[in-house]
Amino acid sequence: MASPLQIRPYGAADWPAVWALLEPVFRAGETFPHDPAISEAEARVAWVEQNQAVMVAVDAAGVPVGTYYLRPNSLLLGAHVANAGYVVAEHCRRQGIGSRLCQHSLQAARRLGFRAMQFNLVVSTNTAGIRCWQRNGFQVVGTLPGAFRHQRLGYVDALVMIWQLL
Repeated sequence: MASPLQIRPYGAADWPAVWALLEPVFRAGETFPHDPAISEAEARVAWVEQNQAVMVAVDAAGVPVGTYYLRPNSLLLGAHVANAGYVVAEHCRRQGIGSRLCQHSLQAARRLGFRAMQFNLVVSTNTAGIRCWQRNGFQVVGTLPGAFRHQRLGYVDALVMIWQLL
């Protein structure tokens, strides 16, 4: 990236910019399981209110260019494993922002006491995401045949990926 990137906690004033990042990704129906017709209010609940931490990546001008959430992957006896979701602005992809967000989330998960990070539904056609997660230490531990209903391609496989933090 040519300009410095700062990753900071989400603030309520960030929502319009975060929604501008999320909306085209959710509407595309290619990488996240959310309803492509999700309302803005529903998206805010899903991305912000249902998560333990939400971060935004801002460029040198302070404009959000990426975001991630961090939360327990499961309830109680599985809550020591983290889960995260990431979105990078389309015009900023292939600049290493996703990798920076991933690295930041792994550090945050360690600080919060998580023992691992697991991605439950990595869409097999999301090759850039898969390469990014693997470069950051994630391993594929399973394939879920036809587990994701891709908006354009129909039913495609999804991967389960994990990274041990401890």
